[in-house]
Amino acid sequence: MSLNIFMEIEKSTLIVRLEGELDHHTSELVRQKIDFELEKGFVNNLLFNLEKLTFMDSSGLGVLLGRYKKVRQLDGKMSLCCVQTNVNKIFELSGMYKILSNYESEDEAIKSLGVA
Repeated sequence: MSLNIFMEIEKSTLIVRLEGELDHHTSELVRQKIDFELEKGFVNNLLFNLEKLTFMDSSGLGVLLGRYKKVRQLDGKMSLCCVQTNVNKIFELSGMYKILSNYESEDEAIKSLGVA
């Protein structure tokens, strides 16, 4: 399966919506697209809406962790929202929820980033 990447900027936050599978085949493209937007200097917060993400492996976790570090260097924040049950497992097992918050809705996550 493939991955679709949808991005939108709301104030200082880049909202990334992923559909499909984030794995070793697609992770580099996701990294490049997000880094391109972050390097423009218009945003410093990052929100991943994973409502339609059906699968993620360790390379996907690596992409998210790398973007977290980059956002922190920009004095920004990063959050997740709408994480599906099967993807939620990898976040729980990896301990990612120790550094990232997961919100039920995109609106709730945006508010947590201080954007709304």
